[in-house]
Amino acid sequence: MKTAVIGASGYAGGELLRLLALHPKFEVTLVSAHSNAGELVASVHPQLQSYTGRTFVSTDSIDFDGIELVFLALPHGESSTLVVKIPGHVKIVDLGADFRLESASQWEKYYHGTHAGTWVYGLPELATDQREAIKKENKVANPGCYATAISLGIAPAITMIDSTDVVVVAASGTTGAGRSAKINLIGSEVMGSMTSYKFGGVHQHTPEIEQALSAVAHKNVKISFTPMLAPMPRGILSTITAKLTQPLTTEQLHAIYSEHYLNDFFIDLLPLGQMPKTSAVLGSNKAQIQVAVDDHTNRVVISVAIDNLGKGAAGQAIQNANLICGLSENAGLAFDGVGS
Repeated sequence: MKTAVIGASGYAGGELLRLLALHPKFEVTLVSAHSNAGELVASVHPQLQSYTGRTFVSTDSIDFDGIELVFLALPHGESSTLVVKIPGHVKIVDLGADFRLESASQWEKYYHGTHAGTWVYGLPELATDQREAIKKENKVANPGCYATAISLGIAPAITMIDSTDVVVVAASGTTGAGRSAKINLIGSEVMGSMTSYKFGGVHQHTPEIEQALSAVAHKNVKISFTPMLAPMPRGILSTITAKLTQPLTTEQLHAIYSEHYLNDFFIDLLPLGQMPKTSAVLGSNKAQIQVAVDDHTNRVVISVAIDNLGKGAAGQAIQNANLICGLSENAGLAFDGVGS
């Protein structure tokens, strides 16, 4: 299938190009970037030598004639202005936030601007019917990176906890903030240090997570979410806790998660005693999960590791594209992480 990657000069766009270079069905025929238009792809992404000689085209000059699949890896708010120019028969996976939220008021509160609408939410493992819902659509809203890790972590236990008081602390690598130069993200500021940011429940993934989990639980879900910046380029490690509403042991909780994710290739529930590591999922579309019951406070504790550019962005986008194109969900993605 002839495929376009728009916004390919960023970190998520570069990871899309890397993964798509090995995909058995998707052929990248157009690579677009705004500020880098005219530059060589391999000069911006030196690791992508398979794209040697190819240049970024400007977004304004794109001819969608013959294009069958589009990945949008644009800043939030930009996808909605571009999709109106894409022919209706073309399949689209949007890695931005433009079409994730159902509530216009929540969009305006967290992202500002005008709400563009809602597409099917592209987290196949979220619920038993989510995968089939994605398959029926031509346009998919790819979830946010934190939203992916947190939703996957708590979804299997959502009916067994007090869903109005879910507490999350999650650390992300610096690529999660994008490629634009920022003083707080330069090496001198980040290396050897950790800090919280968007402190006090204001992170933009909060309404997305609550929306996704409320749909699964069929009741109101509220989270208190504190993100942290970790001194590493990529990866997310989330720790999620919530009060139990029924008696459970760690072994029983582990068995529930094992059954829930039994047929999900990309979710690795680790053996009891083994903890998720960001390095273990690096470069992959995998999520590692571990669970426990804190008997002292009667709370579930869940640890989740993903690659923010893999399962948190490009890998999941390709997984969704596979589904809407009628391909094997694992096509081009059936590999483990790099490790340390």
